[in-house]
Amino acid sequence: MLRILLGAQLRRLREARGISTEEAGYEIRGSHSKISRMELGRVGFKERDVADLLTLYGVTDPEERAPLLELARESNTPGWWHRYGDVLPSWFEPYLGLEEAASLIRSYEVQFVPGLLQSEDYAREVVLLGHADASDEDVQRRVQVRLTRQQRFTEPGAPTLWAVLDESVLRRRIGSREVMRGQLRHLLEMCELPNVTLQIIPFDAGGHTAVGGPFTILRFAEPGLSDVVFIEQLTSALYLDKPTDVDTYMRTMNNLCVTARRPDETASFLTKVLREM
Repeated sequence: MLRILLGAQLRRLREARGISTEEAGYEIRGSHSKISRMELGRVGFKERDVADLLTLYGVTDPEERAPLLELARESNTPGWWHRYGDVLPSWFEPYLGLEEAASLIRSYEVQFVPGLLQSEDYAREVVLLGHADASDEDVQRRVQVRLTRQQRFTEPGAPTLWAVLDESVLRRRIGSREVMRGQLRHLLEMCELPNVTLQIIPFDAGGHTAVGGPFTILRFAEPGLSDVVFIEQLTSALYLDKPTDVDTYMRTMNNLCVTARRPDETASFLTKVLREM
């Protein structure tokens, strides 16, 4: 997915300058078909080739070049999640690559706490719901994936997470009462992070626009890279990056944020639910 994102950006730069694939291929000592494969993300990127193409396309500002060259390096480096390939569905691995590269993650959930906000005990119960026959080792490895994903949010250069949860997520018991109480306390701790915003849509807010279910919008710091909407399904996932699709989901997310309680009310709401549990 990182190769696809970088390839799309290179294609936009080339077309903006009116340069043909043949001319671009000549610049990197290759063919027009190599440029086409690069722009479709079907081959790996050599940093030297990307640098030469950026020069050809008139991108000479070091600050503009640096993010794209870094993306080229990242796209060829196996992610930490590759060692968990035996317990991860193939359709989810591209999401992990996108999430790793994202600077802003906006998420809406109606059933479970998002994986990036789950406590270890809660994550284990969620994994068991979908993999009741898995071995203890496999369950722990799946849980570890979620915990590893969360580590970025307390590191330098951490991305921003903005999550909107339906109140049913907090009221639906996953595991024991103590697991849920621990999860609520974990959410209170996560809300204290400067890069995490959490909003709750209470039951008394009535109906709202996101009738289609949960979704995540990923935004990237690299100029020109389009947002990606991720929609997880039972045995597969959708990755949407067409502007019309992204705009629709962005409007829906913005409407959800208006419908939800304000972020500064989240801690008191979570505390109220915790007392009642």
